[in-house]
Amino acid sequence: MSHTPFSATNWSEPEDAFSATFYEKYTSQLWFPDEIPLTNDALVWNALSDEERWTYIHASAGLNALDTLQGEVGMPALRGLIGGHIRKATLQFQGMMEDIHARSYSLMNKTFLSAGEEREVFEWVRTQPHLQFKIAFIQDVFGDPDVSRLGLWKKLTVSCMLETALFYSGFFYPLYLAGQGRMVAAGEIFNLIILDEALHGVYVALLAQEQFDGLNDAEQVYARAWYGQTLQTLYRNELAYTDVLYAPLNLTGDVKRFIRFNFNVLADNLALDRPFPDEEIHPVVQNGIRAGGTTHDFFSAKGSSYAKIGVEPLTDADVDALWAGDFPDLSRHAGRVSHD
Repeated sequence: MSHTPFSATNWSEPEDAFSATFYEKYTSQLWFPDEIPLTNDALVWNALSDEERWTYIHASAGLNALDTLQGEVGMPALRGLIGGHIRKATLQFQGMMEDIHARSYSLMNKTFLSAGEEREVFEWVRTQPHLQFKIAFIQDVFGDPDVSRLGLWKKLTVSCMLETALFYSGFFYPLYLAGQGRMVAAGEIFNLIILDEALHGVYVALLAQEQFDGLNDAEQVYARAWYGQTLQTLYRNELAYTDVLYAPLNLTGDVKRFIRFNFNVLADNLALDRPFPDEEIHPVVQNGIRAGGTTHDFFSAKGSSYAKIGVEPLTDADVDALWAGDFPDLSRHAGRVSHD
């Protein structure tokens, strides 16, 4: 049997100007939900109205399904098509982070719900039509047998849509409560997840930009049209999903503005035209977004020998280093990544 010689990973000679930096960033901010005392939120949880609890836990359950999709389907699909040992390692680590996020949402269920309520929520995920449409649509793109440069660009792009825009309808309410000083322990988990997802969206967008730049003129015209149609399909579905989650709380308008804001961020990351006019997001939600810890040192229980005592955002210096190569200036993205 004949094989092409298999090479080892040479971390001394990076394959590009950014993948090793993202890998190091991922490992430096690795965290686990067990380290955050969710039980501190028990009194606040019990004080929430039935409608507030319903929205919070079902938004979280939807996020669980999407992170499961990314960890189980999305990252393995991308990793199988992307060349380069370091790039593959970075995507694999990213997939593991998605699995941690999914487990985090499940721990919230376990903390705040009875076993019967948990089963009900998971059944809701399986039967909620807008959520299942979103999952099936993205699964179809990931599973498309087209492995050309254009096919890979599509897969990278829908992954970015999840990371940078479609997650954010679910993120809105936990940030909204955390911005009011409610559910702040769970809010820490959401902030850590958001920091991870922002980095994931930027990294995969860089890979997508490379693929797009390698397309010929006709392919780029097609790609832009496909992107616009796909975005509008998923955006309309997200509006309907938002109506289900947030109508009981009269927050649908604010959530839809938040979704449009994040679709514009997605366009910036992909170096494509913004699809929507600029809008301000809800100030309480902005207040709920924190790049660092806000309530406690959740690593303190590990003792002084534990080296990971902080989770820091991607800095402007990091972004400058990423763009030392032949990439366009994405200085706008630095603020988005750190949510300053």
